Amino acid sequence: MTTLVKQLESVQRVLIQASLKPVQGDRFQPTGFPDIGAATYTLADGTEMLLVESAQSMANRLESVIWDAAAQDVVAPLKGLPFIAAELPDGDHTTSLQEAHRLNSPYFLVSDEKEAPLQKMLKAETGYARDKSVDRPKFARFLYGHDTDTLLHGVFMANIEGGRLRLPRALSSFVEARDVRVASSGGVKNDVIDPSGNTKNGFGNVPFHRTEFVASSITAYFNLDLAQLRGYGLGDTAFELLVALALYKIRLLLNSGMRLRTACDLVPSDLVVTAPIGFVIPQAAELEAALRELIARSIAEKLFADPPVTRLTVSAKALKAKKKTEDAKKKEAAGETDQQPPDESSVQ
Repeated sequence: MTTLVKQLESVQRVLIQASLKPVQGDRFQPTGFPDIGAATYTLADGTEMLLVESAQSMANRLESVIWDAAAQDVVAPLKGLPFIAAELPDGDHTTSLQEAHRLNSPYFLVSDEKEAPLQKMLKAETGYARDKSVDRPKFARFLYGHDTDTLLHGVFMANIEGGRLRLPRALSSFVEARDVRVASSGGVKNDVIDPSGNTKNGFGNVPFHRTEFVASSITAYFNLDLAQLRGYGLGDTAFELLVALALYKIRLLLNSGMRLRTACDLVPSDLVVTAPIGFVIPQAAELEAALRELIARSIAEKLFADPPVTRLTVSAKALKAKKKTEDAKKKEAAGETDQQPPDESSVQ
C-alpha cells in the first residue's frame, strides 16, 4: 500500500459518505434530545431533514469500535497503542477510550496528593502553566504518546486550571436523513392481573405513543481534517498512523453494522470519497497491517510512552473528596447553600 502520506500530500481534508437503509422495512428511530425530541429541520428549498445521529454520538461509536470489552484492551491489531487506564475503588476500572471526556475525566485527575499524577505528567512534558501560553505541538506530542486516540476525537481539559488545554475533533461524523415523513404508532403496556391499577406504582395498563420516521435517503458523513493533524508537527510516522487509525475506525464502524438503537438498525453501502477525487480508502485488512507497522515504528522512534498503557490508581478517599468538591461547586453555581444559622458552639 502506497503510504498515506504520499497519497494525501497537500490534501486539506478527506470527505467520505455512505448511504444507509433500514435492515428491514422503511421505518427508523432517530436520536432524540431533552425538551426538543427529534432534531428536524427544513432546507431553503423546503426539503424536510432529520438528524439521525449527532456528531458527539458518532464520536463515541468511532471510539468504541477499537475497544475489546472482553479483553479490556484495544483490539488486537492496535496492541501497543497508548491510552490511560484507572483502577477505581471496589475493583472498578475505566479508560480514556471509554470515558465521555477522555483525559478530562475526573477519574484521571484525582489523587490523595495535591496534584494528581496525570496532571504532573502533563505539566512536566508540555510546560503548561496558568500564566503561560499553550504550546500546542508539545500538548499534541503528549497526547500522541499517552492517549493517541484523543488527537482524532478532541479534548477539553476543563478540569485543569485555566481550562486552556484543548484540541478540536480532527475526525467528525454525523448521520442525517433527507425528505423525511413522520411514522406515528403506539402500543400499550398490559397488566393482565390489575388492568386498572395505580400506574404511578407500575400497575395497570399504560398506553404509549411512538414516533418513527421514513426517508428517501439516509447518509452517514465523515470528515477527516488533515490540515489540523499536520499542524501538530508530529512527523510522518505519527501523521500516517493517525490517518490510518481514522480510516480504520470508519471501516470497522460500517463493517460491523450501524445498529444505532433497537428501532434504528441500518445497513451501509460501500464508502464514497467525495474529496479528494480519486482517493480510495484501503480495506480493513490493509489498514490493520499498516497500523501494526506504524505502531512498531512509533515505539522504535520513542514516540509512545513506555509502557504504552499509563495506569493510575484512584483511592476511595480521593474520589469522595473530588465528588464533594464538585457537588459544592454545583450548589454554588445554582445559588444554593448548605449553611445553617450557627449555634453557640460553632461561633468562634
